[in-house]
Amino acid sequence: MRRYARTLVAVALATTVVAGTAGWVSGNAQQAVTGPPPGSAAWRSDHVLGRKLPDPERSTPAQVAQFFQGLSKDERQQLIVRHPSVVGNLDGVPVELRYRANALSLQAGHDPRYTHLAVGRGRQILAFDPRGRGQVAEVFGDLRTASRVSVVVPGSDIDAGTFDRTHDVYGTPAGMAKSLYAETGTGSAVIAWAGYTTPVGVGVDAATGSLAKAGADRLTRFADGLAADRITEPAVFCHSYGSVVCGLAASRLHVGDLVVLGSPGMRADNVADLHTTARVWAAKDATDWIDDVPNVEVAGLGHGPDPADPEFGARRVPAEDAHGHTGYFAPGTDSLRAFAAIAEGASR
Repeated sequence: MRRYARTLVAVALATTVVAGTAGWVSGNAQQAVTGPPPGSAAWRSDHVLGRKLPDPERSTPAQVAQFFQGLSKDERQQLIVRHPSVVGNLDGVPVELRYRANALSLQAGHDPRYTHLAVGRGRQILAFDPRGRGQVAEVFGDLRTASRVSVVVPGSDIDAGTFDRTHDVYGTPAGMAKSLYAETGTGSAVIAWAGYTTPVGVGVDAATGSLAKAGADRLTRFADGLAADRITEPAVFCHSYGSVVCGLAASRLHVGDLVVLGSPGMRADNVADLHTTARVWAAKDATDWIDDVPNVEVAGLGHGPDPADPEFGARRVPAEDAHGHTGYFAPGTDSLRAFAAIAEGASR
């Protein structure tokens, strides 16, 4: 009876969003950035090395990695200088080369939205795509030597401009990643991955899976790129709408742990429906407004059952002392300590 009532609420909510606020929603509708990195056309036509370069759209990350393994130091540097946008965003390229390429792209850029990403020495920008609202990924720690690696996937209202904003810090990918890295300590590395087009505000984009589907494809390729570069298999932490992305990518992600927090649903009925060999974890605190979102999927709206519900089958992460929708990575919380234990493999 309760499930039926919540379904009726979801239908009413969907009707209100689509019919009553169509103008507002369409004004915030987002077009997902997909396809190969910017600059791919020039890359494809470049024969500076005397041989064809791997196609950014058709080559797998493993093929990209194999190509770069066969290059000399000078050849690699040539490609970085001539095509920083491609080298910096092409999954399978060695991470050290991606850092250098993205540093060049940021230094050469003139968009004021992204100048903050170039500030400070030693930043390890693993991806930077200025198209649309901008996408970025940053590494904390040493990916090459880390025995434990984690990836943080954010939810709505995140882009290159809000990636490391100074307010609501633990609602940003950079803030969450930094906090987890500080808790796990040496021997670990954490990637803040804002590599997909996120919804803006609460509207149809946030209630549907279209942006999440595009994000799932990008997340899967990103993880395949890490594997091709021989980076340790990661644990993935998915916040809010990011958990929808992770749910749709789960069957293709080669990860040890999949952790969702503040999730509106994963577009799966239960853990078995995710078709993953990863351990699946879920956290939700009692003050998180996400609990007011109906956990149903009707006519493509909504994301299904609550992963924190015992019936879903995920392992529960303690979050009683976290506060609100963005408090899970706050220092001193049980949830952060549990995340760190998962990241370090202690909970296996």
